[in-house]
Amino acid sequence: MIDLSTLGMTEIVRLQNQLQQELRRRFERSLLMAFSDIVGSTPYFARFGDAVGRQLHQLHFDLLGQAATDAQGRIVDAVGDGVFCVFPGAESGVRGIVAFQQAMARENAARAREHQLAVRIGLHWGSVLTDGTLVTGDSVHVAARVARAAEPGGVCLTRQVFLEFGPELRLLCHPIGTRELKGVTQPFDLLELDWRDPAAFPRRVLIEETEQQIALPQQDIVSFGRLHEPEGARANDIVLFHPDPVRARQISRWHFELRRAPDGLRLRTLSDGLTTIDGQPVGKGVDVPVRSGTRIGVANILTLRLAGPAHAAADDEDSRTMIFDPDARADRPASS
Repeated sequence: MIDLSTLGMTEIVRLQNQLQQELRRRFERSLLMAFSDIVGSTPYFARFGDAVGRQLHQLHFDLLGQAATDAQGRIVDAVGDGVFCVFPGAESGVRGIVAFQQAMARENAARAREHQLAVRIGLHWGSVLTDGTLVTGDSVHVAARVARAAEPGGVCLTRQVFLEFGPELRLLCHPIGTRELKGVTQPFDLLELDWRDPAAFPRRVLIEETEQQIALPQQDIVSFGRLHEPEGARANDIVLFHPDPVRARQISRWHFELRRAPDGLRLRTLSDGLTTIDGQPVGKGVDVPVRSGTRIGVANILTLRLAGPAHAAADDEDSRTMIFDPDARADRPASS
């Protein structure tokens, strides 16, 4: 043991340098850090109580934990409604995150809408200190703030992650701008990971009569209808209207839903009112697969066309798309 009380100032400074070098040599690693944060956790607890809220947290932890383990990653910590995990490689880590989202979609298919799990995810690649259990460093703080910048249901990543990707994954990333992150001294260039096939998973709906464009919320069920806010609660995710009040009433209060399955979007009719898919009537309660380019007729007064993201090169069904398969095997579609 070194008796520190016998050391002079120069010797202590030299010892500090030696300790810092040894700390970096033994414990410094570059990792992919992922923060997954439940969307709407606080109001969910308030509405359904602590026991049900805790079950949703456990589902989040279990699904992400299994996906991380399968991708050679691990959960480091879980605080509140957030889970922090790390992966040794950027591409393997993203495969784990995609597998987690696919598992979440399968689970949500069997759950009532109000009990579905929705998350926002932030990714950052950087240097940290880790002993195999603890993970610490400024990069951890950055990753947590990137998660806060993500849209509900979205995956947001820094340019540092993007630069670790090969060509296939880079094609799935789209810039969303330079952002100031709270508590972080420098701004970061952020991108969105859009791993789903834009033909099978449209991102926008175009109302042809009004030329209005609406982004589809990144959630597993998106509802359409004329009912807006009964008793202060939003009824439909996308409210349909017509300037003629008489014709507007032909739109049902809840007309149809778009449901996200692992293999693509499906439309489920909720109303006896007329709904058509590319001109063909669809009966109440029937599920029909839809994709970019599909036209949805609502009560003979509105025509909605599904389209890919605004950054896609084309919205036609025969446009070239890239699909990222995390494990090279087809997922079975969830029952709907």
